[in-house]
Amino acid sequence: MDRLFEFVGNHWWLVGIWGAFLGALMWDNSRRSGQSVSASQATLMINKENAVVLDIRDKKDFSAGHLANAVNIPYANLANRMGELDTYKSRPIILVCKTGQTVSVAGKMLREKGFNAVRLAGGMMEWNNQNLPVIRS
Repeated sequence: MDRLFEFVGNHWWLVGIWGAFLGALMWDNSRRSGQSVSASQATLMINKENAVVLDIRDKKDFSAGHLANAVNIPYANLANRMGELDTYKSRPIILVCKTGQTVSVAGKMLREKGFNAVRLAGGMMEWNNQNLPVIRS
């Protein structure tokens, strides 16, 4: 540990450059992943802005429980089925997955095609943790 402090003291400018690169990388990753919304913000968007819920989990997980009126297009098929979403281009799209992590790439894909896509923070795990209603089919 003493050698680490010695290195930092002797090469502070290298450590500073490394820190700047790390900060830029983190900023870029957060920008690419897109805006996330809480469960309460998502509910407001659905009720007030007529937002569409796009669930990108597989059919089995979707059937186990999903938000009301959610559209299910598994992530693996999203690129091929993007045309199905063209009717929703003027409406906000709330992306839902299991934990809120997978939707980052899906959101980037949708935003590049001109959609207004946001992520549900925490995904279905957070939705279920808050005991919010789900549809089972």
